This record gives sequence, structure tokens and C-alpha cells, in this order.
Amino acid sequence: MKRIFEKIIEFLLTVSGATTSIVILLIVIFLFKEGIGFFQHSEVESGYSLCVNKTNPIVRLTPEQIKEIFDGEVSNWSVFGGNDEKIIPFRLNDISDYYTDEELGENYEFLPEKLSELIKKTSGIIAFAPDQYLPEHTLEFKILSDNKLNPSDFFGGKNWIPTATPAPQFGLLPLLLGTLWVGICAILIALPLGLGVAIYLGELASMKIRNLLKPTVELLAGIPSVVYGFFGLVVLVPIIRNIFNLSVGETAFAGSVVLAIMALPTIITVAEDAIRNVPQSMREASLGLGANHWQTIYRVIVPYSISGISAAVVLGIGRAIGETMAVLMVTGNAAVIPTTLFEPVRTIPATIAAELGEAPHAGVHYGALFVLGCVLFIITVIISITAEIISKKQPKGFL
Repeated sequence: MKRIFEKIIEFLLTVSGATTSIVILLIVIFLFKEGIGFFQHSEVESGYSLCVNKTNPIVRLTPEQIKEIFDGEVSNWSVFGGNDEKIIPFRLNDISDYYTDEELGENYEFLPEKLSELIKKTSGIIAFAPDQYLPEHTLEFKILSDNKLNPSDFFGGKNWIPTATPAPQFGLLPLLLGTLWVGICAILIALPLGLGVAIYLGELASMKIRNLLKPTVELLAGIPSVVYGFFGLVVLVPIIRNIFNLSVGETAFAGSVVLAIMALPTIITVAEDAIRNVPQSMREASLGLGANHWQTIYRVIVPYSISGISAAVVLGIGRAIGETMAVLMVTGNAAVIPTTLFEPVRTIPATIAAELGEAPHAGVHYGALFVLGCVLFIITVIISITAEIISKKQPKGFL
């Protein structure tokens, strides 16, 4: 009977493990499937086209060039290799500047005809018009080539403006750099503090103090991230604004401090366990050779446990990289390439959390957020693999 019970438990554990693995695999497949679909969308907003006069030699514009034109940053076609003439941006609601309501018709039935006429007679025009008002075949004007979204434009893009028209801007760089700036700075703050506390708990604290502090540190890991976000927003942000005389305190540095506090429990717990796992014989041998307690700590114990300490650091980075709510609340949520730590930034997880609810399902913005999820997944996998490799390394010089 006992053997049968063990077989049943073994079968249930096997099924549970297999089911979990399959679910995780399906989630990853779904993530990358939706992400790859992003690059099947066109550069120009769906349902619209960009039209120019047939004498215009331009055949294609990049999303950045389109933005520069409609934002008024570029006003001459020669900048893009065209004729030396003024660029005239046109949107459909500008049609009333050229034709009266009587010419357009009571129900705008003459709009397609007038639109074609306007593009034909205006040499410098670039019209952003709905496809429903454009003929399928025309010799009166030219429709610019509408290519699919380019991976190089996404991964090398410097602007994240998903609501821009006529061409949304999906540039990864500001989000990726914001994520790295906040994460790396958080680790630079948390590492010395976490390592110091780990050494204190593992080597210096009495059993009574350790039994009090260790559960307290581990309890910090269970506090919801939104609570840390409130703490950062109410306490840290005003302090940073006043100390550094900033116009706003929601900066990359504020996010780094909050994430450092959140990463401390992971770093302290893992590093302290690694330090306490150093064989007692190593301590006794060092002390027997005449080293004092501090020399034993930094010349024997820390080098011996360096793989565990390194794994703690990498796991702390993983916590910082993947955090969402706390970062969203204290970093200013500005999708710009940062130049200093005292500027607002936006991270990849914060972008996904803030925009996914507003992105139309299966649209280009929706797909772009899934690509961000793929990038974050790859970063997390790299961090996890690094932590696994480091944790399995044997300490050199002690074998």
C-alpha cells in the first residue's frame, strides 16, 4: 500500500512539473509570436497613406523623416534629396482651407475628387489621407512606398511616441537605457550596503541580534512594490528635489534608490547564506596562522564565498531590472534618452504596465509592447543564466 501511495505521489509530481513546463513554454511562444507580428505592420498609421505630387522624386520616407516634416522641423524637400521647394504638409481636416463646403458636397461626396485635384496641382505637398478617399489606381499623384516596420529602426530608434501621426515612433533606446541606468545605479547603491549587512549577520552579530535582524530583512522582501513606490514618492522624491535643487524629484536617481532598497533583502539573504556556508575549518586555519578576525573575513571568508556573493548581486540586478510599479511612480515616466541620473526616465517594465491597457488589441502599439516584453525576457534569462553559472563556480585557491 505504501509503495502504491509513493507511486501516486511520484506520478502527481511528474504531471505537475510537466504541466508547469508546458505552460511556461506556451507563454514564451505566445510572447515571441505576438512580438514578431509587430514587424508585419506598416510604418504609416493603419488605414492611411502618404501622397505626393507625381513630380516629386521622393519614393519613401522613414518614420523619423515623416515626424520631422509634420512637426515643422524640416521645411524643404532638398533635405531628403528631393526638389528645392517648400514642403506643404496636409491633413484631411485642412481640406476646408482649399475648398468650400459647396465644392466638397453636402455629404462630402466630391472629397476624393478634390483631394486628388489638390495633390495634383500642389508640387510640394505631402498629404496624409485615409485610404477610403484615395483611388486604387491613379496617375494624378504618387503614393509613397509603405514598408513594414524595420527591426533596425526599432532597436536603434531614439523616440518612443506610439501615438504620433502619421507614423508612430517606436524606438527602444530610451527605454532600454532608462532600464539599465536605473538598474545599474541601484546595484551600485545596494551592493556595498547589502554585502556589509551580510558580513555583519554572518560573522559579527550575536545569535540574538541575528535571530532578530534576519527575519526582519526577509520580511522586507514581502512588502508590495507599490508600498515602496508610495514611500519613494512621498519621502524620497521631495528630499532628492531639495538636496540637488531640481525642478522635479521624479528622476532616475529616485528610482535607483527605491530599487536599491527593494534589492537589499535578496542580496543580504543570499550573500549571508554564502558566507555562513564557508567551512568552519577555513576560519580556524586562518586564525591558527595568526590572522585576526577582520583579516579572516576579507582574506578568507569573502574570497571563498565570492561565487555566492556574485550570485546575490546578479539576482539583485534581476529584481531591479524587472520591477514595475515602484519605478513607474518615482522616475517621472519620460521616454527620453537620459544624460544624467537626475532626469526623468522610463523603464521597459513601466512602459508595458502604463500603456498595455490603452493599446488597441492586435494593433501596432500592442505588438510593440510585446516586443518590449521579449527584450525584457531575454535580459532576465541572461541574468538568470549568469547567476546559475556564477553560483556553480568553485572558489579558486581553496581546493
